[in-house]
Amino acid sequence: MQHIKSLRYTLVAALAMPAGLLLPSCHTTKAEDEKKTDNTVQVKEMSLEKTQLDNVLELPGEIKPYQFADLYAKFTSYVKTVNVDMGSQVTTGQVLATLEAPEMNTQLLEAQSRLHNKEAVYQASHSTYERMLKTSKVPGTVSPNDLEIAFSKMSADSAELLSARSSLREVQELLSYLTIRAPFSGIITLRNVHPGTYVGPAGKGSDKPLLRLEEQQKLRLSIAVPESYTGSLQEASLVHFTVRSLPGDTFTAKVNRVAGSLDTKLRAEMLEMDINNSNKKLLPGMYAEVHIDLPGNHETFVVPKSAVITNSEQVFVIKVVNNKAVWVNVRKGNESNGKVEVFGNLNNGDVIVINGSDELKEGTSVQAVKE
Repeated sequence: MQHIKSLRYTLVAALAMPAGLLLPSCHTTKAEDEKKTDNTVQVKEMSLEKTQLDNVLELPGEIKPYQFADLYAKFTSYVKTVNVDMGSQVTTGQVLATLEAPEMNTQLLEAQSRLHNKEAVYQASHSTYERMLKTSKVPGTVSPNDLEIAFSKMSADSAELLSARSSLREVQELLSYLTIRAPFSGIITLRNVHPGTYVGPAGKGSDKPLLRLEEQQKLRLSIAVPESYTGSLQEASLVHFTVRSLPGDTFTAKVNRVAGSLDTKLRAEMLEMDINNSNKKLLPGMYAEVHIDLPGNHETFVVPKSAVITNSEQVFVIKVVNNKAVWVNVRKGNESNGKVEVFGNLNNGDVIVINGSDELKEGTSVQAVKE
C-alpha cells in the first residue's frame, strides 16, 4: 500500500513538471512574435527652417604680373648693345637695347635727298608763280592761262614736297624702333639676346622676345569660379589666400574685376584681384589657395549632407509624416561645411530624417531618438 502511494506521488510530479516548463517557453515565444511584428525604425530628425548658407569657397589661383611686355625687333637688324640683364630694375622710357640696320640708314639718306630735291623744285615753281602774279597786275603782260598753269605747277610741287616730308618722317619713325625702350617701370625677367645677334621677323629665334618686362610692384590674382557659385559673387568683396612658399602668411586682396561671362571651356567666371607687392614677397607665377567668403544671397532650406540620399534613380530626402517615412525628391544647391541647400516640395516645420538611406522605404514607421 505504501508502495502504491509513492508511485502516485512520483507520477503526479512527473506530470506537473512539463506543464511548468511549458509556461516559460510559451511566454518567450510570444515576446519574440511581438518583436517581429514591431517594424518601427529609430531615426534622427530635424525640423526644417529657412536660412542662409554661408559658404567659404576654396579655389586655386594664379598670381600674375600686373602688366608685362614681350619686346621684339620690328624688322630685321643686328643687336648693337644690351644695357640690361635678367633682374634689372628699369624705369619708363629707359633705353634697354639698341639695334642697327645699315639698309635703314640708306633709306634715311634717300628720303632726305628726295626731300631736299622737292623743296628746291617747289621753291622754284613758287617763285615763278609769285613773279607772274605781280606781272599780271599790269594789263596785257601775262595771259590768264599762263598764270593758271604756273599756279597748278606750284600746287603739284607742293603736294610732292609734303609726300617727301611724310616719307622722311616714316623712315625716322622706323629708325626709332632700333632703340628699345621700357614702356613702363618694372623688372627684366627674361633676356634672349646678346650683341651681334641677328633678330627680326626673319631672324633666327624670332619667335622668342628679345626681353621680357614685368611690373611686380603690383600683381594680379586670377581665379576661375565655377558656374554654380557665380550667383553669389556680387556679395564677395575680399578674398584671403596663401602660397606654399610662405606657409605662415595669409594675404588679403580685394575683388577688382569680374569677367561678367563664363569661359566656354572651363564653364567658370574669371575674377581678378590687385595685390600690393611693394615688399616683393610674392612672385608672378606662384599658385595660391584662395578662400572666398560667399554669404548666402537668399533664404532656403539647409540640411546636413547625410539627409540627402542619392541612388541610381533619384535624389531625395525622407520626410516624417504621421510617424511614417515619405520620400521627397529634391534638387541640391550650394554646399559648405557638411551642409547643403535643398529645393523641392518642402515647407517650414517639416520633419526630415538626417541619417536616412534608401533602405528606409516609404511607409516605414519611424521613431525619433535623442542624440
